[in-house]
Order: sequence, then C-alpha cells, then structure tokens
Amino acid sequence: MSTTAYIRAAAGTAFGRHAGASSLDLMAAAASQTLEVAQLARGQIDGLLCGYSTTLPHLMLSTLFAERFGLQPAYAHSMQLGGATGAAMLMAARELVISGRCENVLVVAGENRLSGQSRDSAIQTLAQVGDAQYEVPYGASVPAYYALMASEYMHQTGLQREDLAEFAVLMRRHAQSHSGAHLRDSICIEDVLNSKLITSPLGLLDCCPISDGAMAMLVSKHPHHAGARISLRGAGQAHLHQHLTAMRDVMNCGAAVAAQAALQQAGLGVSDMQFLGIYDSFTITLVMLLEELGFADRGQAAAALRAGAFQTGSQQPLNTHGGLLSYGHCGVAGGMAHVLEAWSQMAGMAGARQLPQTPSFGLIHADGGVMSSHVSLVLSREG
Repeated sequence: MSTTAYIRAAAGTAFGRHAGASSLDLMAAAASQTLEVAQLARGQIDGLLCGYSTTLPHLMLSTLFAERFGLQPAYAHSMQLGGATGAAMLMAARELVISGRCENVLVVAGENRLSGQSRDSAIQTLAQVGDAQYEVPYGASVPAYYALMASEYMHQTGLQREDLAEFAVLMRRHAQSHSGAHLRDSICIEDVLNSKLITSPLGLLDCCPISDGAMAMLVSKHPHHAGARISLRGAGQAHLHQHLTAMRDVMNCGAAVAAQAALQQAGLGVSDMQFLGIYDSFTITLVMLLEELGFADRGQAAAALRAGAFQTGSQQPLNTHGGLLSYGHCGVAGGMAHVLEAWSQMAGMAGARQLPQTPSFGLIHADGGVMSSHVSLVLSREG
C-alpha cells in the first residue's frame, strides 16, 4: 500500500474551436500526450476516471473511452459534479492509489462544447443546474444565478463592478503568455465595464467563454523517473447546498470547509501556498472564492490585486494560464486546466510562463453548480 499519490504527468489540448473533433477525439489527444509525458504504455493503466460531456451524454462514458482508447482498466468510473468534477476525480484517484487498489490512474475529460453544441442547446443544458420546481420555470440561466449571488455579495461587502473587472483583466494578461489560450486579445477595465451586459451586474467579459478542449492527468504510486515529484498531499470536499434558493449564506458557501480539510491533511496553512489555481467561471466566482478561502479579506480582493497580489511576481500567483475567464472553459476539462498549470509551474515546465520562483506548494480549488460543490487539493513539490 502506498502512502503517497503523485501526479506523474499532465497534459492537455489548446482551448478554443476544434472543428470536427468529438469529445472522444479530444480526450484521446490529451490522454496520448499524458502517457507520452509519463512514459507509460496503455497496458500499464489499471484505473480510469472520466468526466462527463454534455455533447456526449453516454451512460458509460468511462468504459466507452476505455474501449476506443485501447484500455482495459481494473477499475473504471465516470463522475458528474459540475465544475468540481476534475478536482473530485483527482481526489478519487489519490484514494485509489493510496488504498492500493490501483497503481496508475488516468483521469481524463474533454468536450467539443463550442463546435458541437448549438447556443440554444447549451443554454437549455446548463439551465438544468437550477431547481426544477423553483428556479428553472422562471427561465433563469447559469449567468443569471451567478448574477443574483453577485448582487447579494456585492451588497454585503461593498464590492463594485470595477473590482470584478480587475480580475478579468488579470486573467487576460496571464493568458497572453499561453499559446493554447482561447482568448488572448488585450483588454482593460473599461473594456470589461463596457462589454455587453449579460445579466446585471455581469457583462460579457465577466463571463468565461465556451470552448472545445481536453485535459488528462496520470495519478500514480510512482513519481516520474526524472524531474520534480509532484504529490497530491491533501484533499477535501464540502457540499452545503445544491441550488441557489437553498444557499443560506453567500459568505459561507463551503469553499473554506473544503480547503481547511485539504490543508489540515497536508499539514499546511493558507500562507504556505505559493501557487493558486482557483475556479473562475465568472469574475464574481473568483473574488468570492479568494475571499472565503482566506487569500484576501472580505471585499478586499481587488484592493489586494491592485497592491500587487495574485500577479506573476507575487508570493501567491493566481491562474497563470489565464483561468476559465481567458484560457477557456470546455466543461470538466476547464477546471482541470488549473491543475495542469499548477503541475507545470511546480515541475518547472511552464516555459515562457515559468514563475521566477518555482512553487513548492499549490492550492487548487474548484466549485460545481452555483457555489454548490467544493473540492480543494494541495499539491506539493518534493525534489
């Protein structure tokens, strides 16, 4: 039985439009890259965890992918936990390895959400995150749910639209250094404030784009034979509500509960983290999570950013690939891109984006639904 699980390898496609590529095509591309980095053959993969795809809603997606990709795992599982799915799969892969059930678990997700789904279909699919009786009949969409939450949070903290816009600009600035990012054109605060209003107080540039893409990670009993050993040192979850109408307190959504569980397991604290991979489906998502997790005081995340926090030269750089807001969002793989960036930075493999100081510890936090399901991971660089 192993006492540690390592992210032996991680890789993914560029995000954007991949016309003609199916979800399985994209997943296979990311998985192939990951196995190449890991220097493992398909026959050495004994575990498979697969995220859902809204463009391929197959009842047995993990075994379908195994069949198409040429795997015969001893353990296979598909998972659906919204935006928290990728982090939850890595947490499950960690448990499979530590328990001795598996030695090499492939975690994969991908979706052609931009090119393989009509706008109306996407709206209809994502609207189902709402309560079927109390929310969906009123025609709300995911942006509307987040906008309602944003209004309450901004009312309580005094945050302004300009504060949210700061983070859209930061994510775009980081994405400009990544050739695989969906959106790389320069933007400023005024661009965000003047962008098309989607649902008050959120404009177009407060919202992540819809992308095609895929990500894959290999969680293993053994680290890569060369380079840094990146372990999954801690993990935690929290699920305090599912629907917006059941949210009791916008100040306590469950993020802090999940993060404290992960940090306690890792024997570390918030101040020890040297890289942040924080879910950012909307600017309000990012601000609320940063503040609940304890990386900024309530209502002060933008002030901290203006003072130099969260940037590449800071003590806790944030989403250096551009996050969901600019690298892009293709469903489950969108959140997994935060993990790939953390792994790349910690392994010293981020190329032109490599931070001045290679991080030793990183926190990944993902949420699914409307701040509904929370999963935190602590990554540690060992050598």
